[in-house]
Amino acid sequence: MFKKLALYFHTLKYLKFEQFFFRLKYRAFPLRQLPKPETKSRQVNQWSFEFPQVLEQSLWDEGYVRFLNRKAKITKTSDWNSSEHDKLWLYNLHYFDDVNAKGAENRVELQKQFILRWIEENPAPVGNGWEPYPISLRLVNWVKWCQRNKEYDQRILQSIEQQAEALLKQLEFHILGNHLFANAKALTFVGCFLKDENSQKFMTKGLELLKRETNEQFLKDGGHFELSPMYHCILLWDLLDLYNLLQVSNIRQLEARTEHWQHLIANAITWLQGLCHPDGEISFFNDAAFGIAPRPEDICNYAVQLGFDISISRSKNITTFSESGYSRLQAGPFTLLFDHAAVGPSYLPGHAHADSLSFELSHGVNRVFVNSGTSVYGVSEERKRQRSTSAHNTVVINDRDSSEVWGGFRVARRARISSSDFFLGESTVSASATHDGYERIRRGLTHSRTCRVSESNVTITDKIGSSFNSAVAYFYLHPDVKIELVHSNKALLTLPSGDRLNFVANVDLAVELTTWHPEFGSSTPTYRLVAVLHTSELTCEINYG
Repeated sequence: MFKKLALYFHTLKYLKFEQFFFRLKYRAFPLRQLPKPETKSRQVNQWSFEFPQVLEQSLWDEGYVRFLNRKAKITKTSDWNSSEHDKLWLYNLHYFDDVNAKGAENRVELQKQFILRWIEENPAPVGNGWEPYPISLRLVNWVKWCQRNKEYDQRILQSIEQQAEALLKQLEFHILGNHLFANAKALTFVGCFLKDENSQKFMTKGLELLKRETNEQFLKDGGHFELSPMYHCILLWDLLDLYNLLQVSNIRQLEARTEHWQHLIANAITWLQGLCHPDGEISFFNDAAFGIAPRPEDICNYAVQLGFDISISRSKNITTFSESGYSRLQAGPFTLLFDHAAVGPSYLPGHAHADSLSFELSHGVNRVFVNSGTSVYGVSEERKRQRSTSAHNTVVINDRDSSEVWGGFRVARRARISSSDFFLGESTVSASATHDGYERIRRGLTHSRTCRVSESNVTITDKIGSSFNSAVAYFYLHPDVKIELVHSNKALLTLPSGDRLNFVANVDLAVELTTWHPEFGSSTPTYRLVAVLHTSELTCEINYG
């Protein structure tokens, strides 16, 4: 009982007052009804909104849909909120991403009928579809769809206005972060789209929230403050959409944000390029998976379409994003991404993993070492495992997580980075950091890691700052890498390119079968190297031999 109380205390003490206040408010006074929409004819501001269609098709004839690698058929009203599907899958059903996905122009009539079905079978304000986050994504999707197809059916316009009213009454101040940003974006889109007495109300609130949240959520180095490359992509796409809206709508209130949004976007693109592997895809720090956010290549193409310069200029072999807490080390064919970050914003660590001082490594365009990825949300043992320290390329001490991740999206006591250092030499670059996440076990029990990269090798050195009962370092291989243990302390890694690397440690190594999770709903078999520390220092070298 005391342990559980302590867990709640160390989780709740970081929250903001408004998170407590609005959580209590919405629980005590949930949105139970909305005024019946007026039957008047609604007018819209028409503008051409061109953007890349990058998401995969998710709607087919006869009500077939596919989300998170699971297909289903929506045939009756209850299917919109069926208990057969988890919350995230149902959320995706209500987003209506298909209306702006690849090949959407070939499914306009099918999409319209599905939109009208949603309106008919989801009366306000009941069900998953009337929660503020699905409302936010759906509103933007519907507005884009209407403008691209010049489709202004009054039933759809009436529903858009009613959904915006529902959103305004349940803005996600109890969650904040990317959820509140999505709320703000949706209100801004609707406010620019509709042409009536309510539109100014929506736009004013949306822009007010955007001003507050852009300053809060985007760090000086360009990173999104939840420190997930996947969510960074989502929020950067949101910024590009808003900048696109600014350009095409010719609305004065938006034009006043031009320079601010340009600066945010340019910085955010630089950060994204720094946290991508040479294969062009995102790294897997904190909650991250392919197929949820637009790909970095698509984001850059969208930015170019809007007039941004996305060329990469790296005069140094080390790039450090100091506010975010990530570094990119490059030499020869090696690219190492190093996590020396805090556990996200203190009041919003929901997408954080206990991955302090983890790293990912590529050789050329081949990924060699990868973190676990993310295949599930919600509360489950698998979600807990994927967020754990042992699911990442770092060190587990005394069988504990470096930060107390629990409950799906919660973190109690969390690791803090107590020091960091960086070195750029003629032939070697390195980054070092120390975290105190294990000091809750024993005073002085810290973990320090130094990553050194040269043209011919990579060295990872770990030091434990005090006595310990057990310490284990894990190194997760990409599934395409073949492994052979050729000596008790040496493994041979064969890459898809045909290149071979030696992994040599100063302790014995073991090879274990495990899984990698590159997409939601996906689990791919792979291997991990396991190194058990018997002294306070572990040295592992990756070289050509």
